[in-house]
Amino acid sequence: MPESFINIYSIADLHQYYSLESPKHPMVTVIDLTKIKRKDVDFAHHFYHLSLYTVVYKKFHGSLKYGRSDYDFQEGALMFTAPDQVMQPSSDTEIDEGWFLAFHPDFIYGSELGKKIRNYTFFDYGSNEALHVSDEEKKTLVTIISTIEAEYSKNIDRHTQGLILNNIELLLNYCDRFYERQFFTRSKVSSDILQNFEQLLNQYFDDANLIDKGIPEVKYFAENLHLSSNYLSDLLTKYSGKTTIEHIHLKLVEKAKNLLLGTSKSISEIAYELGFEHPSHFSKIFKTKTGLSPLHFRKN
Repeated sequence: MPESFINIYSIADLHQYYSLESPKHPMVTVIDLTKIKRKDVDFAHHFYHLSLYTVVYKKFHGSLKYGRSDYDFQEGALMFTAPDQVMQPSSDTEIDEGWFLAFHPDFIYGSELGKKIRNYTFFDYGSNEALHVSDEEKKTLVTIISTIEAEYSKNIDRHTQGLILNNIELLLNYCDRFYERQFFTRSKVSSDILQNFEQLLNQYFDDANLIDKGIPEVKYFAENLHLSSNYLSDLLTKYSGKTTIEHIHLKLVEKAKNLLLGTSKSISEIAYELGFEHPSHFSKIFKTKTGLSPLHFRKN
């Protein structure tokens, strides 16, 4: 049977897809994944596209397909998706333990959480960058999930949305903390990524053909390291205090300094040689990083 896409636009669509009873709240739900009747859902031949935010804890035998790659979750892990991402569990997935928090973007519009949701960059991490939690951390998250479920299961009143939003934000803040812990406890993996990034960065700028190649994008390094752009930048920030783009700019400035002091090329020539389309953009970045314009740096 050919693979097809199923669009899930609402919480009601999600419940219908999993053959569950009607949701108790139209904008948010918590699903016990062990209660899903797998015979009622054809996972093997469908990708599904969700217009929802999701936070999913899974411990299972089998794999999850993200894009065209398969990832193992037998140890148990959390993953996050933002609206409009596409996923497909494999047909042999056997859930040992798991829950699924989903909420519609309309639910958070106009709220404090809605204003800061983009700060939770792990919503754009890949499945291979899932959050692995300890038993104690899992207990903390389960307590919050249970509170959310209990709140929307009551009669909905004027306090319901605010209380649920507060608990979703609390959950995400804990996940942010746990990701920071994971960056450091998996220091060997993180160190290898940092070394490989530095090597890629140096190789790119050692190439004399920047005029044709242009300034590297964050995506270039992320793809070469088999990471999402957000995960790479977050990892670099935790260890160095600088994002990927800041590392790129610092390398540009370093190379620019050598050209400014070691050659008689004009500012425009140096800018083009470094891959800038507009010399003014080069001058702006250089001054931001050094406090001096390229011309003043050369004179001083």
